[in-house]
Amino acid sequence: MDIFSNTVALSRMQFALTATFHMLWPVLTTGMSIYLVIVEGLWIKTRRPEYYYHARFWSKLFLLNFGIGVASGLPMEFQFGTNWAPFSEAVGDFFGSILGFEASMAFMLEAGFLGIMLFGWGRVSPLIHYLATVMVAFGANLSTFWILVANSWLQTPAGGEMVNGKFIVSDYFQAILNPFMVKSVAHMFLATLETSLFVIGGISAWYILKQRHQAFFTQSLKIVLATAIAVTPLQIYVGHLSAEQVAQYQPTKLAAMESKWESSPAGQPADWSLLAIPDEANERNKWEITIPNGLGYILEFRKNLTVPVLGLKAWVKTDRPKMVGLIYYCFRIMSGIGFFLAGVMLWSVLQWLLGNLSPEKIESQKWFLRTWILAAPLGYIAVESGWIVRCVGRQPWTLYGQIRTADAASHLPASNVLTSLTFFAVVYSVLLVTTLYFASKIIGKGPNLELPLPGLDGQFVLNTAPAESIPDQRPVEAQQ
Repeated sequence: MDIFSNTVALSRMQFALTATFHMLWPVLTTGMSIYLVIVEGLWIKTRRPEYYYHARFWSKLFLLNFGIGVASGLPMEFQFGTNWAPFSEAVGDFFGSILGFEASMAFMLEAGFLGIMLFGWGRVSPLIHYLATVMVAFGANLSTFWILVANSWLQTPAGGEMVNGKFIVSDYFQAILNPFMVKSVAHMFLATLETSLFVIGGISAWYILKQRHQAFFTQSLKIVLATAIAVTPLQIYVGHLSAEQVAQYQPTKLAAMESKWESSPAGQPADWSLLAIPDEANERNKWEITIPNGLGYILEFRKNLTVPVLGLKAWVKTDRPKMVGLIYYCFRIMSGIGFFLAGVMLWSVLQWLLGNLSPEKIESQKWFLRTWILAAPLGYIAVESGWIVRCVGRQPWTLYGQIRTADAASHLPASNVLTSLTFFAVVYSVLLVTTLYFASKIIGKGPNLELPLPGLDGQFVLNTAPAESIPDQRPVEAQQ
């Protein structure tokens, strides 16, 4: 069928476009908000001015991402009413209320304190300002929580049953605490934090390589390293736990993730496909490199290999995901980036232990700095790839096992959806170019190290120190 006359396919493409674009921005705001809490907390504790300047500089990028995230997120949610009305009518009692929680609890909390965080310097006391920063971070991550609750429920619906085409909730908390929720929230929280840390670290490495504010950005890089040491290995472990729950609750998705066509019976560990060329039409792989028994041991390293691993042929074609190649390679891109970032972290820790990250020596570590710059956008690619696996792999279901995607779409003329899809593509392209332009301006200008410093009472105190040599302005007893 011609895709341009298929309303369901066009509606899926439109939602994929808006979701993929929107995802770029809250990933950084949720993670960077935690970084802002860290650096402002260090300033409150130590009164060292460089921490204050870190909070002022990085908050500019935070605000830019926040604004674009809001602009791109609202049209995405409206599509539930325009393009997916039957779905919204069927699940709105729960799904709609969760999205309402995200807007009323999380977004409004974040937006309410954002003005104080950005414009409250010198107008409120440092502790009140810090409280505002903490609440912004809390609101941003609470938003992630509610979105993941909603999406996890689509993956593993719980807390009720379908009655006459409508999902009736019998246990609201069971629906919230659905089987996918906890690990999905943890996986996404770590993904946003890891992505943000590598973006901050990559930008810091760029400044150092350009010999601009080297002491200042060496410090931000070290703060990133101190945080990411724990985040990168933990993310790999939580990612593994997420794959285990996919094997338990969505075996069709697992089969697509591994491009596995034939089932492996209980007691026979499944081979792990390292690389393959899936041939969906003929239900096979044209070419592949496998590790014997690898998948069985990865999935069941704590068990006795007693569970069969089903292949795609175990289901009729209408009950299994399509675009197997996309799911297969997106999963490998996501996983590969996770291990690469962990490797960068190990290298960074080694460099730190060898004393090569001091402001005097770090400039000579050019390949190290270039690697950090290369790593900066990889978190975005991993997050987008993971969401493709999560959502495309759920097909052909919108509500897994309950509502098919073909039945969830609104009955709209395909030409109308094509028009709106084209409009979104143009507008989002303009937003992307505009955002990159303003981000480059912020980064190109760099931090303002001559801003007056807020005193203990919140009023500004003029800092007359040279921009590249900020003295320690803590009380004498604190310096000792």
